[in-house]
Amino acid sequence: MASSLTKASPSAAHEKTFLGHPVGLATLFMTEMWERFSYYGMRALLVLYLVSGGADAATGSQGGGLAFTAATATAIYSVYVAMVYLMAMPGGWFGDRVWGARKTVAIAGGVIMAGHVSLALPGQIAFFVGLLLVALGSGLLKANISTMVGHLYKGLDDSRRDSGFTIFYIGINVGAFAAPLVIGTIGETVNWHLGFLLAAIGMGVGLVIYLLAARTLNPESSVVPNPLSPAERKAVIVKAVAVLAVVAVFYTAVAAAGMFTIKWALYPITIAGLIIPVAVLVRIKRDKDLSAGEQSRMSAYIWFFVAAAVFWMIYDQGGSTLSLFGDKNSERSLFGWEVPTVVFQSLNPLFVVALAPVFAALWVVLARRNREPSTIVKFSGALALVGFSFFLFAIPLNQTAGNDTKVTMWWLVLIFLVQTVAELCLSPVGLSVTTKMAPQKYASQMMGVWFLAVTAGDCVTGLLGLADVKLDGVGVILFQAAAAVMAGLAIYMYRKKVNTLMGEMR
Repeated sequence: MASSLTKASPSAAHEKTFLGHPVGLATLFMTEMWERFSYYGMRALLVLYLVSGGADAATGSQGGGLAFTAATATAIYSVYVAMVYLMAMPGGWFGDRVWGARKTVAIAGGVIMAGHVSLALPGQIAFFVGLLLVALGSGLLKANISTMVGHLYKGLDDSRRDSGFTIFYIGINVGAFAAPLVIGTIGETVNWHLGFLLAAIGMGVGLVIYLLAARTLNPESSVVPNPLSPAERKAVIVKAVAVLAVVAVFYTAVAAAGMFTIKWALYPITIAGLIIPVAVLVRIKRDKDLSAGEQSRMSAYIWFFVAAAVFWMIYDQGGSTLSLFGDKNSERSLFGWEVPTVVFQSLNPLFVVALAPVFAALWVVLARRNREPSTIVKFSGALALVGFSFFLFAIPLNQTAGNDTKVTMWWLVLIFLVQTVAELCLSPVGLSVTTKMAPQKYASQMMGVWFLAVTAGDCVTGLLGLADVKLDGVGVILFQAAAAVMAGLAIYMYRKKVNTLMGEMR
């Protein structure tokens, strides 16, 4: 695909289409697919590797992970996922003010590759350095590649926009589906670090495709919308160095006092992950450069942000709480084959790939008949469904509480199916509404703001894990389920107010 596209001139390339959409969507589709292959493959292994122990744990050889407790492993997993999405905010800032979206994505791909290579090396230091690099690179990539999808469409009223983001979302999930089957299975059953190395190779493939077919993208993606002045650049460097110095001095003192534990690293990051999203929204909302219409739309956007944070708090436990439950308490025999735990991480993307075209077509058909549900209705439905999925989860949890009983793995299949339907009502729609409601001044950064909702949700889970709360306790699961359903009901009840704040945007 890449070689044929690069033969065309930029103008000719822009005349081609991909499933009725600008051909650049194919380039971004393939790039994101391979990046997600690397990310979800590593993520499927993460909690299992963290809790795996044994005499050879220090060497990192197969059979010996890092031997953390389930609570600490869940906290590390949640904080890591939160940081991936927290880094989307500075990633969007770099796209807006330093490199432009296209260059930022290219650099991000290289950083992600380096992170996976570091994970492929044995030892805790290499492991945590790898996590840091993958989080940083993923943050740089995510906000900017989604912004470039938005650049492919002319005007906010292009009826293909929601459908285009749903197709793009299929690319994410094709990679996410294959990753646990390939990277996860090899990592879990053969060698943890070989699995991490395969993730690096996957990112390399995506980066090559992106570089070869970059001319199919909208030229707007290379523009730096709001470049830093020399004085601003100097101020940013000074502030960054000052922050790094303070952090280094603090942790050096903690280590010298013999007080350092993994929680000393996780608690500050988790608290920051809750404070930063609020601070960012307040800063944008109070920006006097925004027009009255932009201010109103930002007020409406806060409703979507809070709803998304509650959604991701539950949804992202598929790779931690649900994964650990499946490993310990599910009967995974299928026609005599013991299904590896990581394979269940492929269920959600499989369902997305199967159902996303149906949802994309459904929205288009309903829009033509002027009967498409509003974004608010889609969000409220998503929250109700994700809450329902945890009400379902409470049933097998109750059956296995305090004993060695194992339940059928089809409970997990059903839970992931319900969560997928919820996701398709919220995630691609949320990406689209963010590009439509973003103030021009914060075009790429607003994609980072959207991903901060994931950060906030996962940081709540991280804090619970750090506090040694039993996240697979029936009471905790029921509380989260009820919170999601009530949040969905609240946003639905106030839909008229939010619609008014959105103005002409829908």
